[in-house]
Amino acid sequence: MRIAVLSDTHDRLPAHVTAVIAEADEIWHLGDVCGLDILDALRALGPTVRVVRGNCDVCSAWPLTLDFELAGHRFHLEHIPTRLAPANGDFFLHGHTHVPRDETIHGVRFLNPGCITRPNRGAPASYAWLRLGPKRAVEWELVRV
Repeated sequence: MRIAVLSDTHDRLPAHVTAVIAEADEIWHLGDVCGLDILDALRALGPTVRVVRGNCDVCSAWPLTLDFELAGHRFHLEHIPTRLAPANGDFFLHGHTHVPRDETIHGVRFLNPGCITRPNRGAPASYAWLRLGPKRAVEWELVRV
C-alpha cells in the first residue's frame, strides 16, 4: 500500500506533485490545507483522502485528530505535534513545523512530510510516501519538490 503524505500546503499544490500522488492508494493531508479547492482537487484524484484540521484551516468539519488501524499498524494523525503520542499507537504523523521528521520516541515513530510550498529552517520543500508492505514492513520516503 502506498500513501502520499502532505502537510501545510497553504492553498498551493504544484501540478507536478498532484500528478504523481494520483497513483497513491490513499492520500493523507496533515493540516493547513487552507482552501477547500485543494482538498477538492485531492479527492478528485480518486484515492481515499484523510485530512486533519490545522491551525490555519477554517473548515470545522475536519477533525483535529484521526486515530485508525491500517495494515496491522495504529496511526495517529494530528497537525500540531504533542510531546507524547497517544497510548497504544505505532505511528504519529504531524505537520505544522514545515520541517521533515522521522524519529522514534518510546517506541512510537513520529513522521512529518515537511512542507511543499513554504519549508522552514533550511528544510527542503517536500512531501512523503509511506509504504506499508508484507510482514508489517514500513518505509518512509521523503520526496524533495
